[in-house]
Amino acid sequence: MASDNTQRSYSIIPCFIFVELVIMAGTVLLAYYFELTDTFGIHVQGFFCNDADLMKPYPGVDESSFIPPLILYCVVTAVPTTIIFIGEVSLYVMKSTRAVLLTQEKTMVTGECCYLNPLVRRVVRFIGVFAFGLFATDIFVNAGQVVTGNLTPYFLSVCKPNYTGTECRFNHQFISNGNICTGSAVIVEKARRSFPSKDASLSVYSAVYVTMYITSTIKTKSSRLAKPVLCLGILCTAFLTGLNRVSEYRNHCSDVIAGFILGSCIALFLGICVVNKFKGAHSPPAKQKTEDYRGLPLMTFPRIQSPLETLSAQNHSASMTEVT
Repeated sequence: MASDNTQRSYSIIPCFIFVELVIMAGTVLLAYYFELTDTFGIHVQGFFCNDADLMKPYPGVDESSFIPPLILYCVVTAVPTTIIFIGEVSLYVMKSTRAVLLTQEKTMVTGECCYLNPLVRRVVRFIGVFAFGLFATDIFVNAGQVVTGNLTPYFLSVCKPNYTGTECRFNHQFISNGNICTGSAVIVEKARRSFPSKDASLSVYSAVYVTMYITSTIKTKSSRLAKPVLCLGILCTAFLTGLNRVSEYRNHCSDVIAGFILGSCIALFLGICVVNKFKGAHSPPAKQKTEDYRGLPLMTFPRIQSPLETLSAQNHSASMTEVT
């Protein structure tokens, strides 16, 4: 192995094990508490009994949606991972891009025996940052839903308040009592988690992240439309996922827009600031144009006229004028 393509580091493995894996484990644990436990109580938001924006029909459980959560989570996780893995392997196999890859990233030597290939480092880095962002997006979404307690468009259909009671007797009376609902407590609690839209956030985060990877790493000279069509197709799929939430009355339009903004911001931050637009850790050295004059005849060098030669030429010209 060439010495100019290797770099020794004794801190990369300890830092990965004791810092990055700990941060990743904490992020996953926090997402678990948000998703599967009742550790964080949802804010009980008030409502009007005659609010037309909350009277949409109940669309059923999320599993009956046109895009079930299980399929959505599998797609937003598997598609970017597969694209990144195939893209990195292809870049490493092709000779035209392998030289640039080896110039950008050195083979890390950890200790005295372990070699970390640039391919392994880049795959772990890009997929690891993507997984971290996916869990971070889920945490932001759940935090927003818990803090705001925004109501879904079908809230009144599942809350089933007593419209003949004293609370809903007046049309413009604001109801702040959460115990007025007579429907299923589980469904009512789910109906209080609308802002921002989780499906919109996760789908757009995944789409923007993989789009930035494709545009930054894949270089196609034969076709100028293949890469834009692929990226726009991925973004369009994420956009349609958010529209499906609105069309099925599962989220408000503002919830989906907020989810789009949240997912896009996290993907842009990680893509630009963390993985540096998916470039290598070492930028390729700038090629300096140097001129080697050794071995050239003296006549090829530029000639500089001295002031004495200039004065002598002027005196000679003046003397010739006087003689004439």
